[in-house]
Order: sequence, then structure tokens, then C-alpha cells
Amino acid sequence: MLDWQTVFLILSMIVIVIIVLLAFHRSKNGNTNRETPWLFWMGAFVWADAVILGIFWLMVLLVAIVFLNDWLLIWLIYSVFWMVRAFGEIIYWLNEQFASKHRNPPEKFWIYKIFPNESVWFVIQVYWQCLLVISIVSSVYLFALWLPMLKMVQ
Repeated sequence: MLDWQTVFLILSMIVIVIIVLLAFHRSKNGNTNRETPWLFWMGAFVWADAVILGIFWLMVLLVAIVFLNDWLLIWLIYSVFWMVRAFGEIIYWLNEQFASKHRNPPEKFWIYKIFPNESVWFVIQVYWQCLLVISIVSSVYLFALWLPMLKMVQ
């Protein structure tokens, strides 16, 4: 009988492989920049992201779990990934806020109903800043937990 971690790992890998194949197909058919909000959990905002990040997460799972058997490392990598992603999104939304030609009109976002003007861009930027803080704190915390475990292995 398989334990829950093995089942989770197998199911996760199957889901990621399906997503990568679907994303590759969609990207190849010209939908590379089509939004994929349901793939936010893996950091993929458009189909092209899903191809690259799907392969990345598959490799992370293989190395951290299959080869190293280190579940804490998965969470640490996930946290560091979101730290990097959030930093990039902050830069993106700062640029959008001050651009003369906008790729993302404010009306496109559901939060436009709450912030009905160009403030949408800095609200999104602040959201990413909050996510960056959470990611930094969780990365430091997880690293502090993971480091002693790494020393025990040596």
C-alpha cells in the first residue's frame, strides 16, 4: 500500500505532465500569452509560463523527493521561487504604472470595481510586495529548519 506522500507525488507529477503537454500544444498554436489564472499555484500566468514552469516543477519534484527524499526542500524551493517571482512582478507592475502605452488596461481587472482608475496598477504592485514579504519570511524560516537537517545527512 502506498503512503499519502507517494500518492501525492505521483498525482502531482501526472498533473504537471498533463499541464506541460497542454501548455505546449496551446503555445504552439499561438496562445503563448493567453492567461491561465487557474495555474497560479505553479507561478504560470500564461501558457508559455506553464511549459517552462511545469518542466521546472517536475525536475524539482524528481530531485527533491525521488532522489533526495526531502519534502522540506520542496517547500523551501517553492518559497524561494515565489520570492523571485514576486520581485519580478513588482518590477513589471512598476513599469506598467509609469508606462505611456499600457499592455494592461485598468478595466481588465476585477479590482477595477473597487479601485476604478489607474490605481489598479499600484494596488497589484502592493499585492506582490506583500507576497514578496511572505515569501522572504517563509524562505528564511524554512531554510532555518532545513539547514540542520542538511548537516545531519553529511
